[in-house]
Amino acid sequence: MGGHFAFTGNHAGILLGALPPVVHLRKESDKAAMRWSLERLRQELLDPQPGGSLVAQDLAHMMLVQALRLHLAEGVKGGVGWLFALADKQMSEAINAMHESPGQRWTLQEQAERVGMSRSIFALKFKATVGTSPMEYLTRWRMLLAGDRLANSGDPLSVIALSLGYESESAFSTAFKRVMGCSPRQYSRGQIPASSFRHRQEDALANQLALTAG
Repeated sequence: MGGHFAFTGNHAGILLGALPPVVHLRKESDKAAMRWSLERLRQELLDPQPGGSLVAQDLAHMMLVQALRLHLAEGVKGGVGWLFALADKQMSEAINAMHESPGQRWTLQEQAERVGMSRSIFALKFKATVGTSPMEYLTRWRMLLAGDRLANSGDPLSVIALSLGYESESAFSTAFKRVMGCSPRQYSRGQIPASSFRHRQEDALANQLALTAG
């Protein structure tokens, strides 16, 4: 049985770049954890019932998440990026907090207190695990959200900036251009320099889009 997931949008490559090329389940216990979903999916495809496509889709999502959970549970040591950070309770909590409240005016001290760590130890562990500093990660996450809203909503720039924790359009625009490689207005019009965008995907944004987003 085979299948695939399709990702659309400008940042699909960021997510795909963070995933392992292959997850090979070798342990019998790991295989058993997937068998029910696989067998149920097979039955849905062989004997279509009302709502079968929805059931099959949900089962496929469950299998993807389960495969990634098992991949992390194997203890992939030394990996850097959001996927590996999600396996760490404190780092996962910090990332989820930023994703849930991107407009909050976070400080490094507030982030550290949120996960019960000192500021210095939190900053060191976050960078070692995620690959960037907490504040830079927050900025990049905000810009990804901003890019989506610029492309898909009619919200004014001032509203987007304020909702993401920026008091002025100029401060927001400066951060956006630094991360995304073009101004917010250029981005909203689809005027994105291909070379600049590709470079920033690989260098500044790779591995930063969390599975828990949204």
